[in-house]
Amino acid sequence: MEGEPKKEMYDLLPPTFYPTTFTVQPRQELEEIFARIRELGIGYPLIVKPEVGGQGILLRKLDSAEELSYYHSVMPFEYIVQQMANYPMEVSIFYIRHPLADKGKITGFLHKIPLQVKGDGRHTLNELVNRHPKGSKRTDELLNRHRENWEKVIPDGEIYMLCYAANHNRGAHFIDLKAQIDDELLAVFDGISHQINDFFYGRYDIMCSCVADLKKGKNFTILEYNGCGAEPNHFYDTGYSLIGAYREILRHWKALFTISKFNSRAGIRPWPFLKGNRFLWESRRNYRNMKKVDAMLNF
Repeated sequence: MEGEPKKEMYDLLPPTFYPTTFTVQPRQELEEIFARIRELGIGYPLIVKPEVGGQGILLRKLDSAEELSYYHSVMPFEYIVQQMANYPMEVSIFYIRHPLADKGKITGFLHKIPLQVKGDGRHTLNELVNRHPKGSKRTDELLNRHRENWEKVIPDGEIYMLCYAANHNRGAHFIDLKAQIDDELLAVFDGISHQINDFFYGRYDIMCSCVADLKKGKNFTILEYNGCGAEPNHFYDTGYSLIGAYREILRHWKALFTISKFNSRAGIRPWPFLKGNRFLWESRRNYRNMKKVDAMLNF
């Protein structure tokens, strides 16, 4: 449930399902990285993010080789370089299927809007951030990232992206799309899950052109998909009460328990307690260190 490597999940997907991606070691020679970018045809802007991470920590959009060089110089963890997806809409889909079932269930469907402000030609970025209901709570972090533009007036109608990680804890806004869940959408994700070995529970984070195209299985790419560590995030911003949110979490944990119990009876053994405990503490230590590096990055 913690420390899940992204490469491990990407390797289960057909390559056509996700953006061009490769992994970088922290002490790797820069020229090797640039050569790999040229070989794979990745262009700028591109996305970088830690191989093991979460909550948008250390995820950045990089616009140039110089920014990649700086990121690499301060990044002490293995990370992923990924072609930036240019679709206009990001969504999350939580999918569950029992190992014996042909059809699964979509339990959550969200439109995720990253933290951003819209210029009006009169107010500076500083002023727009402080007027934003979520941005105003993150002014120190956002000042560090956007210092060059902090006192600039943002042109009328221009969307200024404050953070490209569409995570709730990074200030993203979620819009509930559960009314769009239907058999057509489910058929797409049943089809995907049957192509992935032993994927029965988790959340897909997807860029797409629109919901209608996604339901037809076209014009989309999978940014990530996460297994048992995935949080059912569809109760954020969407009108759930605290009790209702707890109920959703417990409903998902019950499904996870049922699948895990089936897998255990099928011969898939869990780790010994001490191995799992050591892994858990190491993952949490790395996570704390990642947060420190993330706070240090000035973009």
